[in-house]
Amino acid sequence: MIRVLVVDDEALVRMGFQHILDCADDIEVVAAVTGGQAVRTVQESRPDVVLLDIRMPDVDGLTVLAELLRLPEPPVVAMLTTFDMDEYVATALRSGAAGFLLKDTDPEQLPYLVRTLANGGVVLSSTVTRTVVDGYLDGGVQESALSSVARLTERERAVLVLLSEGLSNADIGVRMHLSVGTVKDHVSAVLGKLAVGSRVQAALVAERSGLLRPSRGQEGG
Repeated sequence: MIRVLVVDDEALVRMGFQHILDCADDIEVVAAVTGGQAVRTVQESRPDVVLLDIRMPDVDGLTVLAELLRLPEPPVVAMLTTFDMDEYVATALRSGAAGFLLKDTDPEQLPYLVRTLANGGVVLSSTVTRTVVDGYLDGGVQESALSSVARLTERERAVLVLLSEGLSNADIGVRMHLSVGTVKDHVSAVLGKLAVGSRVQAALVAERSGLLRPSRGQEGG
């Protein structure tokens, strides 16, 4: 079972996400709380994935994110946001968030996105805006990373595209007929050549470089 914590200041949002996710056989929402309860609840319930509202009145979502990632065994954290939160999303990604979901995400997609996060994949909403990509890269990734895409091998570029679509190493292995160990080696090579520290950073470099198909409709895959 994938254990999930939903953190949002709006009760309706918490209840909606919990209802949708609890309908999946392999997902359990261990709690749905406000921001002020988030860190303590994570320490008590040990979720695998946290869906965290990026802005809340009782405590800032970015502050909660930083506290969660400082825990000895931090969960995977994805930010919940709306269309007008580009600046905050960029900051969250630089701070270590595994991606972000819009609050109006298609309910049928939500369980899949949670599975993607639990499996180590990247989740970027299909409405990733140029402001998010540019803002993130300008603040956290050297421009040289973009030119480094051209130095990737054909196979490394294929791995970069698939990890940008939210696939885990195991899923990439199935798609490319490679072992998980080989995929890990390719992912490490990609991150090294791009001089980035995470899969999210690599995905946004791919987005900025034009490597991804504009019509990919990415919601984690």
